Order: sequence, then C-alpha cells, then structure tokens
Amino acid sequence: MPDKPLSHGRKSISASTIPKELMTNSPRLSNLWTADVITLYPNLFPGVLSESILGKSLQKKKWALEIVNLRDFGIGPNKKVDDTPTGGGAGLVLRADVIEPALEKSISSSPKGRPLVYMSPRGKRFDQTLAKKWAAAPGVIILCGRFEGIDERILEHYDIEEISLGDFVMTGGEVAAQAMIDATVRLLPTVLGNPDSLLDESHSSGLLEYPQYTKPAEWKGQKIPETLLSGHHENIAKWRMDQAKTKTQKHRPDLWKTWNKVKD
Repeated sequence: MPDKPLSHGRKSISASTIPKELMTNSPRLSNLWTADVITLYPNLFPGVLSESILGKSLQKKKWALEIVNLRDFGIGPNKKVDDTPTGGGAGLVLRADVIEPALEKSISSSPKGRPLVYMSPRGKRFDQTLAKKWAAAPGVIILCGRFEGIDERILEHYDIEEISLGDFVMTGGEVAAQAMIDATVRLLPTVLGNPDSLLDESHSSGLLEYPQYTKPAEWKGQKIPETLLSGHHENIAKWRMDQAKTKTQKHRPDLWKTWNKVKD
C-alpha cells in the first residue's frame, strides 16, 4: 500500500508579542478580511502587526492573519525547498513544486477576488491606491520570497502580480509584507477609531499631509501658527490646504506634477 499522504495544516494567528504561542488551529472566519502570508519564516509574524491599533483589531477579529509555513511542503526527509539556479549562478531558488501546494492551500480556502501577489524588488511599487484596492477586496494572498527568488514558472502559471516596497533589495519579503498589510488594514472601516483620520493624511488626496501641532502653544521659542489657534474653521482649512501644497511641491515634485494634472 502507498504511504498515507501527509496532511499539511495551516496556522492561524492573533495578536501577541510571542508569535509561537499563537499558532493554533482556529477555523477561518467567514466574511472577514484576511491576509494569507506564505513564508519560510512563520515566526516573524505577526511581528509589528501585533501592536497598537492593528494588534487590537486583530485580537478583536476585525481582520485575520493566516500564516502558511512553506517548509511544511518541502521535499524529502529534510524538507528541501530550494535548489541551484538552472544555467548557473550564485544562490538558491525556491522550487515551483514546493510553492504550488502552499499556494493551492491558500487559494482553495479563500474567497474569490483576493489579489495574489509576490514580494519582489522588480515589481510594481506599492502605494496608497493599491492599499485601497486591497482593502476593498476580501483580503490578499502574499508570497514571500527568499534567496535568489522563486521559479519563474510559478509566477506565470498563477498569474501572480509582483509588488515592490521600493527600489532596494531586502533579505526576504516578510518585512515588506507586514508594511503593506499595515497600510491596507488601517483602511478597513472598523479598524481605526475615527474614520475621519484617513481623510486628510498624506496620499489620501494626492497631496502630502499638512504640518500637525499640539500643546504646548510655544516650545523652545517656536509658536503654533496663529491661524490654527483662531478657531476659524474656514481659515484653518485654507491654511492646511496651502501647507499641503507647499510640502508636496517641496518634498515630492513627482506627486505635485501628478496632482496638478488630475486637478486640471
């Protein structure tokens, strides 16, 4: 008789500073925005996602984080997940036949409409527009690479979108994945205590955010602008818009150019 196939489970996580203690077999909650992360290093999660507002909302099940350990699908007694690049070259490449069952596990248990993405320095740069798109979907499936990357055939077969955090290279996709999940989850309707917080922040309108001040009214000889202390809401709104334009033009001329095109 053939050997009984191994059953590959999934680990469900909620917020904590001790990720290992959160690896449970809790069932997936339906109709809950869920980020699936496929990684060789599950202990890196939830990481920063366990703290502050995101951690509290994860604990309260306002969103969910599912971690798939790619090593569980490794080949042979040593759970091999990679091999040398065909044609020669340095480093190792994650195998397609290892990634496939991990992806299938996430895809089969996911609602339709979830973006399937791979953290890659050659990908499209992540931005606020993409965060809004992900937030409007039922969730996202993120594949984190390591070493020299993954077999190209996986990307082609599953039509995976490559996404980059910026024009630099990291040792793996896990930190980038956490940053992108953070930017997305905070846009979910029930996560932030005050939804109005999203309205005027950087990139929400195409401009950078205006300067913020709080007490004391004077610090080291520097005073809060009088307009903000006036109580005149129309003048305050105009001041903030003018400052947002000035900051954007100075610090991000690329955004300023785009904003003017859209405005016109």
